Amino acid sequence: MKPYLAFTLLSATLILNSSANEKWTSLFNGESLDGWIQRGGKAKYSVEDGCIVGRTVPKTPNSFLCTEKQYGDFILEYEFKVDPRLNSGVQIRSQTKESGRVFGYQVEIDPDTKRNRMWTGGIYDEARRGWLNDLSKNEKARKAFKPNDWNKIKVHAHGDSIRTWINGVPAADLVDSMTQSGFIGLQVHGIGNKSDGPYEVRWRNIRIQDMGSHKWSSIFDGKSLQGWKALPGGTWNVDEGRIIGKSPKEEKRHGILLTERTFENFTVRAQFKVNSGDSGFYFRCEPVPGGVSVHGFQVEVDYSQETGGLYETGGRGWVKKPTKEEIPKKKYNPGEWTSLNLSAHNGRIVVHINGQKTAELINDKGRKSGHIGLQLHGGDTMDVEFKDIEVLEAEAK
Repeated sequence: MKPYLAFTLLSATLILNSSANEKWTSLFNGESLDGWIQRGGKAKYSVEDGCIVGRTVPKTPNSFLCTEKQYGDFILEYEFKVDPRLNSGVQIRSQTKESGRVFGYQVEIDPDTKRNRMWTGGIYDEARRGWLNDLSKNEKARKAFKPNDWNKIKVHAHGDSIRTWINGVPAADLVDSMTQSGFIGLQVHGIGNKSDGPYEVRWRNIRIQDMGSHKWSSIFDGKSLQGWKALPGGTWNVDEGRIIGKSPKEEKRHGILLTERTFENFTVRAQFKVNSGDSGFYFRCEPVPGGVSVHGFQVEVDYSQETGGLYETGGRGWVKKPTKEEIPKKKYNPGEWTSLNLSAHNGRIVVHINGQKTAELINDKGRKSGHIGLQLHGGDTMDVEFKDIEVLEAEAK
């Protein structure tokens, strides 16, 4: 089955199952802006003809009309009509900095027909990382946008998965676990010194199914190795909330610290620091006899720019080896604390290092379950630290 078709069928199943169990709630009563608060710039928001209307104001930054309530997992639907001269969007799971600047995921409204871009429905990370999932390779979604007319967007956010549809056509398909909850916000993009406006964007029929949220749960208590098992090779100790792994160059075996628990579909995050040597973050792995100790997937963690790649011990070897362009030096500096986020759900595997995607597999036919493990590579002087190891789990509603 083609990846695109598999995504479509899976997404449709999730939406139907969710819709059957949840109730729609309107976020806009059609008469007032009750339940909303403006943040950022000074664009004008009003209610006209059952719509929320946002109008530009020169010399003011991006403006956002935001829900007072925060949302985590949800299905969101809305319709919009935008001036072709105006860029806009809808924030989801968003927050504000101390300065008041809104940041977070944005479902783009992009009517740029002059450059034939039209990435409406793509996902942009406002005031943080920029484009995460544009529509440059999704022509069907780009063509689904209707300039100077009403368009309908559906957003499905569940755990680290965010999917969008424009006028019923699948658009973005993002796996990213940086933010799990926040407000929804209607953006009027700043227009600088332009004075030929105002340009306007309208929204109507804004409704949501609130499906609760996910939260991070520790699998390392910061005090002991309870819940973990060390295999022969190297030493593992806990000090000040860190798991510290060491082994001398003379040790030929790979030292492995394994979770007692096995995981199938999951999202995990951790902080690591490589002081010396070649390490790895194993998942979907199993113990085996011999010096390598385990067979399974490994996120590369070492003193090079290969960090963040995917390797399969006892299998295919390198599955995805990142290039220097995919993980610039400014994103990873050996000897410093570095964030690792790993999503493994069925055949979809995605790795982020310091918030930047370094590897992705879609519809992979390989291993589907196993332990999580930390590695000390044999034949190398090893000194590596891990902390804040957590898995993302759904909260009971």
